[in-house]
Amino acid sequence: SEVVAPPYALRLTDSTAFGTGHHPTTALCIEAIEEALPIVVPESILDVGTGSGVLALTALMKGVSRAVGLDIDADALKIAADHARLNNLEDRLQLVLGGPDVVSGAWPLVVANVLAAPLIEMAPVLVRRVRSRGRLILSGIPWSLESEVRQTYQRLGMRHIRSETRAGWTVLLAQATW
Repeated sequence: SEVVAPPYALRLTDSTAFGTGHHPTTALCIEAIEEALPIVVPESILDVGTGSGVLALTALMKGVSRAVGLDIDADALKIAADHARLNNLEDRLQLVLGGPDVVSGAWPLVVANVLAAPLIEMAPVLVRRVRSRGRLILSGIPWSLESEVRQTYQRLGMRHIRSETRAGWTVLLAQATW
């Protein structure tokens, strides 16, 4: 069967990988991506903790040329690859096993929908993946930990743009100051 990620028809299979588009953290990320894109559509996106691939695939459907999806779970990457094929996007999505330390370079848009503890732990390397003046979208943050996550990234030179909370989960948007 398939799950449709709002607000358009991205086809997904039922799977154990996180991310059908309905969880508040995923929905907030999708909305943040959509909000960032009309300003200037970046040529590429890095999706850290890609899970089912829903965020990377959403960005590709919205006009981003290329996406790299990272996950530490090999099964999640298989599911993400299936979803990319299902949506004829496999040629634009590169999937890599590991965290942000296994790739080099920087992206104009980096999205990480994981949990607060890993977001804090990988903050130094995640910030290095953001291109000059690039945007960072962080989600999977319980509302109670938003200020701790925000301050961690601000100390590393990211300018906080805004945060939004829904059903106890927060998405945080930041921009590189370099």
